[in-house]
Amino acid sequence: MKYKKPQVIAEIGCNHAGNISLAKKLIDVAALSGATYAKFQKRNNKYLLKDDYNKPHPNPTNSFGSSYGKHREFLEFSVPQHYLLFKHCQKRKIKYATSVWEVKSAESIVKSKINLDYLKIPSACNLDFELLEYLVKKFDNKIHLSLGMTSSNEISRIVEFFIKYNRNKDLILYSCTSDYPVDFKNICLLEINKLKDKYSKIVDTIAFSGHHLGISVDIAAYTLGAHLVERHFTLDRTMKGTDHSASLEPEGLRKLVRNLKTTYLSLKEKDGILNCEKFQRKKLKRKIK
Repeated sequence: MKYKKPQVIAEIGCNHAGNISLAKKLIDVAALSGATYAKFQKRNNKYLLKDDYNKPHPNPTNSFGSSYGKHREFLEFSVPQHYLLFKHCQKRKIKYATSVWEVKSAESIVKSKINLDYLKIPSACNLDFELLEYLVKKFDNKIHLSLGMTSSNEISRIVEFFIKYNRNKDLILYSCTSDYPVDFKNICLLEINKLKDKYSKIVDTIAFSGHHLGISVDIAAYTLGAHLVERHFTLDRTMKGTDHSASLEPEGLRKLVRNLKTTYLSLKEKDGILNCEKFQRKKLKRKIK
């Protein structure tokens, strides 16, 4: 297997707590860590939540509003604010990315001045064919899609949809388990092999999105062939909010980038005696006559 250079996507998501200054600081730290992308999320909450807008947050201690809808609105950045974050990413020499949770948000981002390598469809939305149809018709770049909470038959249906519109080669599928944080026994890393066996010749590539603790699993995911590794990222795992407990702190993100880079350098076959061995060979090698 020929390995591609690893790319780490620092999923800031909503860990900015609705604070644009904190969002910029998270971009700064992600850039310093060496991550390739700083990633956010975009929702049109009234369109997305509908009748659930006025329901209480399922975990009130993490809520920023009197209802789940108001909580989500508190965390939501406008398109102009996303553009400011995109420009800040450019300034810090890290790429901007975002997930879109429904068609209205997709429309607003696609029609904005933000230059995107890709848009991400989260696991919760990967069967929203209104959203998928808009993207395959109106968005020309890569479409990344997570597969948490998704059956094998549903995955096949999604891929067939992209084939129908001749967009399957722009599709990147993420092996993912939607639990926060996920127990190691439920990460199911060999799903990467399963997806590669079935879809590697059909879609662009297979990636990995993790919600676990630590960084050892990500190295294993990379050696299985997932060169795109997405991890949630925060400044402090004890902060208020639902995603912090499944996120990496700055030192963890820095070490993840470092370890993936060194793993990439090491993943090659040995061709005879290396130049670095010649001195030691001359000094130490026993020759049996």
